[in-house]
Amino acid sequence: MQDPGHARAVFEEKLLELSNKIDEFEGYSHAHGLRIAEIADLIAGTYGMASHDRFILQQAALVHDIGEMAMDRDYIREVRPLTDVEILDMHRHPVIGEQQAAKRGFTRGVQLLVRWHHEWWNGEGYPDRLAGEEIPLAARILRVADSYAAMTDNRPRRIARTDTEARQAMIELAGIEFDPKVVHRFFNVGIQPLRRDG
Repeated sequence: MQDPGHARAVFEEKLLELSNKIDEFEGYSHAHGLRIAEIADLIAGTYGMASHDRFILQQAALVHDIGEMAMDRDYIREVRPLTDVEILDMHRHPVIGEQQAAKRGFTRGVQLLVRWHHEWWNGEGYPDRLAGEEIPLAARILRVADSYAAMTDNRPRRIARTDTEARQAMIELAGIEFDPKVVHRFFNVGIQPLRRDG
């Protein structure tokens, strides 16, 4: 009989490999998915979220942009602003990500978090235009963690913001893009700025 601990270790290794492939495709200079998973888990811990739910959140964080990789659009890595048509096309990636997560055997919880990681507190997100507490707490946490990590890392189209600049943006977007309570908890968990070489 297979050791359950070994099976989980193999699963987690494959999950990290997949996350690294997604990061490389998107052109992140650091382990973006892993950083989001760490930040999201710190925030989730302040809510007393069950370990099973935290594991689902961590998995979703690691593969949240799997839809972008599946779409394989050249514009994702190009150093220029996206056109309106490309932005609309990009808005499909959470739904495609949900489908990809299903194909790879992730639980329904992971699939839905991948689908909803671009929903906004004010209902102006995508793909389902959920608003406020219609958005599950884990998806609201993932939105905050993803946004901060994305802002503070270099990508082909833009250089990273400083930690101070990113935190200011989080404050300005609280109540618009982000759940203000999640932002408040984000500020209180002691997230360390990303260390940069050189």
